[in-house]
Amino acid sequence: MLANQLITTHYPTVEPDDKITLALQLVEDFDVLHIAVVDHNKYLGIISKDDLLDADDTSSIKVVLSGMLQKAVRPTEHFLTALKLAAQNNLSMVPVVNNEQEWMGAIPATELLKAAATFTGAEEPGAVIILEMERKSYSFGEISRLVETNDAYITQFNTFFENETGLLIVTIKINKVEVSDILATFQRYEYSVRYFMGEEQYENELRYNYDHLMSYLKI
Repeated sequence: MLANQLITTHYPTVEPDDKITLALQLVEDFDVLHIAVVDHNKYLGIISKDDLLDADDTSSIKVVLSGMLQKAVRPTEHFLTALKLAAQNNLSMVPVVNNEQEWMGAIPATELLKAAATFTGAEEPGAVIILEMERKSYSFGEISRLVETNDAYITQFNTFFENETGLLIVTIKINKVEVSDILATFQRYEYSVRYFMGEEQYENELRYNYDHLMSYLKI
């Protein structure tokens, strides 16, 4: 998914000679936390609402230009680049400009979250299993094989190193909700399961027996 697929063009912009009062009015009217500064459609940077509130509202935008963030993405860049930029700079929107540095629009943080949910398969049904291990013990091939031996497959896979423990954290999402057999397989091969989100068969059986007992007692 590319940035140009997520662009919103209705975001307000201001020019250097505009007054702070105008910028504040626009962020209030459009309910945004950042506003882009352009000069004859050339993108200069973005200013936060907080910076505008700290400035003299009778002054022009020029007085806050030194505090601008001059970051943006190109329309052909992957949305993950925009997501990283938003996360690193706590942005409510990510500017999009072309190769001539002309303003094209912005990607709202809410759209980035939706794109991330689609990209990671968060909206799709399935269980999530989180493993922890030493780096030398990591083998994607073996993890995938162990999942597949239980008539399942991995739909999403992610790894990162945890600074506090030095362990490699492996997060997998599978195409099944019931995970008891897969958990048992991982444990049999001495994988440490830190956490999982899914269902275990024995829990389902307990619910089944409980429901039947309640039905019997009502007779």
